[in-house]
Amino acid sequence: MKQTWGPWILIAAGIFAMCGAFFDWDWFMTSRKAWLWVRMFGRKGARIFYGILGFGLVLLGVLLLLGVIK
Repeated sequence: MKQTWGPWILIAAGIFAMCGAFFDWDWFMTSRKAWLWVRMFGRKGARIFYGILGFGLVLLGVLLLLGVIK
């Protein structure tokens, strides 16, 4: 079985997003890319969004690693 970096990158990105949401990093939540979500949902809503997004990325990466999805 050929191993690629894709699942590991998804897991790392998911952990990063969840940490940014959980620890409420100011530089993370005020970044240009997070601006839209903060404006739409408020800061607390954006933190929830990024937590769910991060969890989804980690889950997707793990499922890819396990071969459940291809």
